[in-house]
Amino acid sequence: MHARSIAYRDLKPENLLLDAAGYLKITDFGFAKEVTGKTWTLCGTPDYLAPEIVASRGHGTAVDWWTLGVLIYEMLAAFPPFYEEDPMTTYTRIVEGRYNMPAHFSPAARAIIASLLEVRASRRLGCSGNGAAAVRAQAFFANFDFKLLLERKIPAPYVPTVTSSTDASKYAHTANLQEEDMAYQPDGSNWDADF
Repeated sequence: MHARSIAYRDLKPENLLLDAAGYLKITDFGFAKEVTGKTWTLCGTPDYLAPEIVASRGHGTAVDWWTLGVLIYEMLAAFPPFYEEDPMTTYTRIVEGRYNMPAHFSPAARAIIASLLEVRASRRLGCSGNGAAAVRAQAFFANFDFKLLLERKIPAPYVPTVTSSTDASKYAHTANLQEEDMAYQPDGSNWDADF
């Protein structure tokens, strides 16, 4: 998406689904936007907002690298790094970059999270000329073969039991929908031809 100047702006566990083979798929592109400079739209999930969104400084694709840091943290800790009962306190902690890492985080996890949760977008991991390659090169991903993942040659750790490629019964919010309700209906614009 970033190669196409698209900021996703809503990476979080709820927007990551498993396909019939157990591979991760990103869903809900409602906040995605083509951004060639900066945009000032206030959107996203409160615990995942990047400091530049909270502070209304304008933002670009760097916000997605921030949310990756929040996602990795939450997947390892079972709670997001800036969470507070009071949303205003959460926002203050985000803008200040104030969070604590649990003791069980490995040094590699600590390093990638700290590099992604860099308050200054220009210094955030993934925002350099090397982009995603700099993220993939982190020790956190040591011994992980991204090429095999893209080729779908890594066995998925969990494969959902489904009746068809459109079976969404494992997802509570779609359990009462009929298959024809979920079928993709192209709008004729061919916007997805390159995906």
